Amino acid sequence: MNSKQQSGFTRQVFWLLTWTIFVSSLLVFAVFSKETAHAQAQRQPQSPLPFTVFATGLNNPRGLKFGPDGNLYVAEGGLGGTTSTVGQCEQAGPSIGPYTGGNTARISKIDKEGQRTTVADNLPSAQDIMGSIVGVSDVAFLDEKLYALIGGAGCSHGHPETNNGVYRVKEDGSLKLVADLSAFIKANPVAQPDVEDFEPDGSFYSMIAWDDDLYVVEANGGQLLKVTPHGKVTRIVDISAKYGHIVPTVVTVRNDRFYVGNLGSFAPNASRPGIYRIKSSGKIREVVPDLSSILGILYDHRNRLFVLEPFANGGFAPGAGQILQIKPSNLQTTTITIGLTFPTGMTRQRHGDVFVSNNGFGLPAEQGEIVRIHLPDHDDEVDDASAIDDFDTLDDTDAVTPKQQIFLPLIKQ
Repeated sequence: MNSKQQSGFTRQVFWLLTWTIFVSSLLVFAVFSKETAHAQAQRQPQSPLPFTVFATGLNNPRGLKFGPDGNLYVAEGGLGGTTSTVGQCEQAGPSIGPYTGGNTARISKIDKEGQRTTVADNLPSAQDIMGSIVGVSDVAFLDEKLYALIGGAGCSHGHPETNNGVYRVKEDGSLKLVADLSAFIKANPVAQPDVEDFEPDGSFYSMIAWDDDLYVVEANGGQLLKVTPHGKVTRIVDISAKYGHIVPTVVTVRNDRFYVGNLGSFAPNASRPGIYRIKSSGKIREVVPDLSSILGILYDHRNRLFVLEPFANGGFAPGAGQILQIKPSNLQTTTITIGLTFPTGMTRQRHGDVFVSNNGFGLPAEQGEIVRIHLPDHDDEVDDASAIDDFDTLDDTDAVTPKQQIFLPLIKQ
């Protein structure tokens, strides 16, 4: 089975699972190789920070954000369903599809004590033939209004009556369509779609609010979209046009620049995942190379860059997830937290701790959780408030020096 026999975002996850044994066999060599020895020198020794369970009872938790009320809002993929649309519309590829859908996704609110309540439920969810789930992908607040990014809808996901898109969540828990993203991507194909790895309704994974608008990453086609509160959709950049099928997943913004992390392609000779800087003009360049698959990226109030790698320590296995801190001035990488299990999203309190959606893939009902990592403010070594300028001052001709972290993220620190 090759990489082009899979379909959609979940195809990339499947490859991580099927290649775990192969990658593990290479670890013995990698540990003693010259490249890994160099990579180990690039990492600063530090005892990983522990995490504590903050909330439980979630179903495939994904993106999460703090609201203006101080509570934490969590997108949940749900539990899929049994409705099939085979014969009604174009389906996902045969190695992963067809999907079946149901209205089992929801949005939850977690209070300061870690107690969960439902904000909106009976939302579109879908599962592929391997049991991987898509549903509500992310949430964001704009002008104190809650918006949801739906990624489990559309006819190809078993929902002919509802499309993927950005929805506003009303106070009564009902949703109002703001932007039909299924329709947009069908009318505006990317430059280099991977024909055999194609999601007809897209694979929308993350969303942020910034400067009065919403910004969405579509992973399968490879694009960053701008969505206004009135529903106008604009493509900021077609990432596939320059980099091909690299599966971008998450986005953050700093100093009027977007930073996007990607899951990566598992085709032979594919480059390792990294972080890409995108200007408002659409110019894009890689600024942090040689990472592992990325499902979270953020800056804190001290300009520290954090990256969530779900399949790092040991591959696709429980406890394989970790959080890295990267110093932009020299790409020095420090492992902050290890031992996460299938983490799928990351956010932070204002001037506070980091919160991660954990147990976010493939676990039974209500096994998802939110974990909390306390970041000490006294660590002067990583308090480099000017480090972000190193990214912003790079022009598009500057070369990026690889960190040569071959297989190092798979080794427990």
